[in-house]
Amino acid sequence: MKLTRYHFGRIEVDGVVYEHDLAVTPTEVREWRRREGHAVHPEDLELALAAGPQVLVIGTGFSGMLRVTREAERALRDRKVELVAERTAEAVEAFNELAPSRRTCALLHLTC
Repeated sequence: MKLTRYHFGRIEVDGVVYEHDLAVTPTEVREWRRREGHAVHPEDLELALAAGPQVLVIGTGFSGMLRVTREAERALRDRKVELVAERTAEAVEAFNELAPSRRTCALLHLTC
């Protein structure tokens, strides 16, 4: 999957435009909902972890307002999944660089 044309509240995945937060795995793109608006908890990782990633890229929003909780970080460490958490524009670049060579998933917050 290729992520392109990210702007506040909007992104393209393989040419399809989305205007909501996304979970991107090697085989699918789905809406990503979290239990708390600007925090990522372990249960918020389930869509991505079900795909068995080596790397999980989290886009923390246009301004970086989304935070990854310590519990979520621990859940990833316990499963030996590398975490890359950056503002969404940088996360998109990281995903596109990593995905061709490693099993990579992305959880992307498109606003804030």
